[in-house]
Amino acid sequence: MTKLTIPVIGIIKSPYKEKFGIPRQPNLVEVESYIEMQAPYNDLLAFEGIEEFSHLWLLWQFHDNKNQENSKFRPQVRPPRLGGNQKIGVFATRSMYRPSPIGLSVVKLKEVKKVGKTVRVYVTGSDLLDGTPIVDIKPYIHYSDAVMEAQSGYAQEEPVRKYVVWSEQAELEREQLVQTKGLSEQVIRELAEVLSLDPRPAYQEDPERIYGMHFADFNIKFIVNETSVLIVEIE
Repeated sequence: MTKLTIPVIGIIKSPYKEKFGIPRQPNLVEVESYIEMQAPYNDLLAFEGIEEFSHLWLLWQFHDNKNQENSKFRPQVRPPRLGGNQKIGVFATRSMYRPSPIGLSVVKLKEVKKVGKTVRVYVTGSDLLDGTPIVDIKPYIHYSDAVMEAQSGYAQEEPVRKYVVWSEQAELEREQLVQTKGLSEQVIRELAEVLSLDPRPAYQEDPERIYGMHFADFNIKFIVNETSVLIVEIE
């Protein structure tokens, strides 16, 4: 089998500290992240003209996928969108369990700037775990990349969002963290957007279960029912 070696040009820094809770597609949540470019790619000259594009393609590596290491090729997987029970061909999904652990995401460009000795590319809408290796950045071309009449199979419609509410205890903890730990309004907004997508596996529907998620520098516990998500604790 022919092997391909490609360089890692940068590492993304995002508030998604674990796989649980990451949106299943990009641009569902306007979470801000940035790519820390690695030498010798941390050169502003490499980004000259990029400000003329509103969106970028990121090519990246599934780097925290321990179950796939040294495993045999699996022609079928169980997409979460189908409840985690129905099998479908791996090439008909965006599953992380692939022959080549490469992902592709469209993100919105905010800015590129020099920070110390490196260059950071700030984006919103990524669906990438903190620490994900970036292998390439390309401009998004609207007239060729956007296909308005495209059919998207079992993922034709955007997921239905739930209301997000805070318990009295969680509200008190939130206000305390705003004062003592620098919990920002931006992180609060981003957290609510993430939870509104219901991060639970599709096959889990226990309305009494308390789930936990690590987002940015905070741990959040929440309960999900048919129409809403209740945040019960944040620390």
